[in-house]
Order: sequence, then structure tokens, then C-alpha cells
Amino acid sequence: MNSGFVTQCVPSYRLLTEAQIKEIHRASLEILETIGVQVSHEEGVQLLRDAGCRIRENNVVQFPNWLVEECIHSAPSRITMYNRNGEEAMRLEGRNIYFGLGTDLISTQDLETGETRPSRLQDVINAARVADYCQDIDFIASFGLPSDVPINTMYLECAKAMMENSIKPIFFTAAGQEDLALIAQMAETVVGGMDALRDRPLLIHYSEPTAPLTHSYGAVRKLFFCADKGIPICFTPGDSLGATTPVTLAGGIVQANAEALSGIVLHQVRCKGAPIISGFVLVPLDMRTAIFSYGAPEVRLTNSAFADIYHYYGLPMWSTVGSDAHCLDEQAAMEHAFGTLMAALDGANLIHDVGYLGQGLLSNPAAIVMCDEIISYVKRVIRGFDMGRDKVGVEVIRKVGPAGSYLTQGHTAKHFREELWQPRFVNRDTPKTWMNKGGRSYREVVTQKAIEILETHQPDPLPEDVRQRMDEIAKGAERALADIQFVA
Repeated sequence: MNSGFVTQCVPSYRLLTEAQIKEIHRASLEILETIGVQVSHEEGVQLLRDAGCRIRENNVVQFPNWLVEECIHSAPSRITMYNRNGEEAMRLEGRNIYFGLGTDLISTQDLETGETRPSRLQDVINAARVADYCQDIDFIASFGLPSDVPINTMYLECAKAMMENSIKPIFFTAAGQEDLALIAQMAETVVGGMDALRDRPLLIHYSEPTAPLTHSYGAVRKLFFCADKGIPICFTPGDSLGATTPVTLAGGIVQANAEALSGIVLHQVRCKGAPIISGFVLVPLDMRTAIFSYGAPEVRLTNSAFADIYHYYGLPMWSTVGSDAHCLDEQAAMEHAFGTLMAALDGANLIHDVGYLGQGLLSNPAAIVMCDEIISYVKRVIRGFDMGRDKVGVEVIRKVGPAGSYLTQGHTAKHFREELWQPRFVNRDTPKTWMNKGGRSYREVVTQKAIEILETHQPDPLPEDVRQRMDEIAKGAERALADIQFVA
């Protein structure tokens, strides 16, 4: 026995040293204590005042260091998510990685025609069904922002479509507390009541601060609603290097981290121990084209930095992938492959925006199929390999000897399925066989597979009484939300 020898060989990666993490944390605390964050919500300001914060003109709140660190410790280190059937689906903690869709893409590439058009509610349904089928997609989101439903009810319609067309956990957005409450009511109907939703959460709500260093009235209302209800919330800044933060990566990281930490404090002073997912994303402003680049290497570097920081804090964190490509092409594949591999190596917990194209503006269901295979590939890489005695294989090497063959050995039959990754759509045919099959590109293969899924895959249906109750909630929402003026 080789004492102390670890047989499992896995890739390891981290960007920041502990000293660098502490310096970023120190600088973030300095921003919060000496500059502060504007909070446009009177009840929130009062809660922070009562908790020990100093309030300056225009509701700029300055946070004492001890309060920030106290709230980091009070937020839970693990959030367990469940599917529609009440089965555990994701345990957001440590270096556990889960992949899923993103929200609110305003345009969609039609699978049949290839045209780019405004997203529709059917696109939300299609994305949910494709993601429900894909085994390495762990959670779903609307993917599209439908243009064919009333603006005030579109987030509610998206949530309803997702609950009806997949059993997987749901990552969702809402315009305000009013439609958020109705979406929660729908979820309670699906899982069996308010207590069931709190005990076995199906939903993760996404909201965010406003850069630089601002919490809007609407964002705080949603943050407090989720805290009160025990609904996990992903409250994460989405900032832009050179536009809403300093252009330097270190400066952007420090400001975004201060924004994220101030959200954690707001959330925890409202309800200590309520579930929150944190982190941030920093997207560079391209100084030539003025677009926000989803596929830039700076996104990957800053994501790696915040993953190291939030592992240090011991808090569940999100991450993101995506592409600037305007169609499903080689650029889309390259940027998604790099992003997926880096996010997995970071050990980020909730990795969203799988399949995003066009700088976060364009969806294509075939991109979900492509990314499902990329995720499978990446999971095989980070699983590494075992160096136990049987896997090292000295005995089988001795048995086969020089000039022998391993193809007929029991050792090969025993291990090849777990050792060797098998693709679903990647081409491994000989050139002649590939040509005889039609010589299709990878884009054509995954597009055809997405069409096939939509033609044949039937997600588990909701019970009829639950579906009818959801229809009633949706119809009531049309009246209840018709005249609401959502406030940012």
C-alpha cells in the first residue's frame, strides 16, 4: 500500500492566491465603508440603518466591515434545488457544477427557415422541451423573451410555459414584485403549496443591482420578496468593463464584488439565513464596435476571479457562458467550448446562458443541443482518471506482452465504457462513411436533432387539475397586471 497516494487524477485550476483574494475583499470593504451604495428603497434603507449602516445624502448607504462579514457568514453555504416531482436535482455548494439556460433573448433563429425574427412564446416552449430532453442540461430558463404576449404578463407566461414543458428546476426573471408573486403562486400550485415550495424549491429568481453601486426600488422589492418566501435568488451584478466599472479587470472585480456584497447584506438583514446565490459578471465594452462582448477572454478571467472569491466566502455562486456569434457557427462552438471548460474548472455552481448567441440577444434551440454535448465533453475532462492498481494495468500489460492486442481482453471490456467518452453528434466516421451519410456539418446535425426532439419528445405532463389552476392564475393575472406600471 502506498500511504498517502491519491489515485484519482483530476485537473485543478484557480486564478487567485489567497493573498490576492484577501486584497480584493479588503478593497471591496473599503468601497462599501467609505463610498457606499445608493439604495432607492426606504424600507431597505431603514433596515440597513437599524443594522448599523451610516446613511448619507440621497440614500447612499455606507456599510461597516463587520456587518458585511457577518452577512457573508449568515448566508447559507448550500442551496438544494428540486425538480417538479420533488426529487433533488442540484446541490449548489463547494465545486459542484450545474449547467442551464439563460433568460430574455429578444431574437430567435428559426430552426426550419434559418431566419432571425423576434422571439415568441412558442420559442420559450421549444427551449424548455429541448432542454428537458438534453441530459447534461440541469436547469431551464425562458431562453426567449416573447414578443407575442402582453408586456406585463410575458414573464408569467414564460414561467407557466416552463413549468408545463419540463420537470427541471427553473431559473426565471420577473418585471416586478407583482408578477413575481404570481409566478411563485403558480409554483406553489405545481409542487403542493407554500411550505412545499420553501422546503423543496423549484425556482431560482434572477435579479441584479444596477451599476455603478446602485440598488433600484424594484430590485430591492424582489430581493425582499424572495427572502421572505425562502425562494432562492441569484442577485448578481452584470457590469461592463470601461462603461459601468473601471476598464481595468482588477477595478471592475472590486466594484462588482462590492455591489454583490451589498446585495447579500440587504438580503440577510431582511431575513437571516435566506438562500442567495452570488457572484458577478464583467463583460468588456468593445471600444471599436461598442458591443458588450460575451465571448471575450476578459469575461473568463473575471469569472475565474469571482469563483475563487466566492469559494473563499463559502457561498453558492453563478457563472455564465455565451457567444458573440450571430449564428450557430465555428465561432459559437469555440466560445461556448472555452467558456464551458473554464466555468467547470472554476467550480462555479450555477452556470447559465448555455446556448446564448449574439451577445446575449439571440437564441437557437440547436445551440442547446450543441452545448449539451460540449458539457458532456467537459465533464469527462474534469472527471480525470484513476491511477489505482487495476487502472494502471501492469497485470494486463504483462498478459498481453510485446506485439499482442488488448481488444479481446476482459480488462478492455470491463473499463472501456467508463474510460472512453462517446459522443452523440461529433463526427468520428471515416471520410468515406461521412460522405456516404450526406457529408453534413456539425451545425446541420445538431439542428436536425433539435427538430427531431421537438417532433418526438413529450415532457411529463402536469396533472390536469394543476394545469387548470395555472390557467386560472394566468387569466387572473391578465386583469391584475394590466394597469401595473413596473418601477425599476
